[in-house]
Amino acid sequence: MKFLTLILAILVLALLVPAHAQQQTKVYRIGTLSGASVSSLEPRLEGFRQGLRKLGYVDGRNIVIEYRSADGSVDRLPDLALELTRLKVDCIVTAGPRPTRAARQATTTIPIVMTTYGGDPVADGLIASLARPGGNITGLTNVSTELADKRLEFLKETISKLSRVAIFWDGRGFFHRSQRN
Repeated sequence: MKFLTLILAILVLALLVPAHAQQQTKVYRIGTLSGASVSSLEPRLEGFRQGLRKLGYVDGRNIVIEYRSADGSVDRLPDLALELTRLKVDCIVTAGPRPTRAARQATTTIPIVMTTYGGDPVADGLIASLARPGGNITGLTNVSTELADKRLEFLKETISKLSRVAIFWDGRGFFHRSQRN
């Protein structure tokens, strides 16, 4: 019985190997778009690559990652986004509001996955709603007006005698206007 099972297993493997060898594996192209330098994003990018590897995608083997960075010159983002569309990437991963807006201006067909979106993508007109974004944009945002109220509530509970709160922010950064109201 063990011998028969072994023979059947070898037969199945022998049948699968040629079929597998004949299949062409699509090499996916992923574009990344950021306003910051690639070197400053390297820890996040390495985590991204590790996550892809866990799913069986290895850069240079079955995926190609096209990194585009404005290196702090956000006025370059629209051109970099257009460059990614010309490369016919399968999706664009953006880091922040400005790269997401630039990618949206460049394409309405290539899927855009926003990460670290520090604004309100609904108020900014990028998506219809958080539950149903619509269009070609999806992803994550860490801002919501509901959370701003809750954060202030937690602060008041933590510091019972709190009567005033000041907020400091860099106007060039991603702190969204809805959080200041």
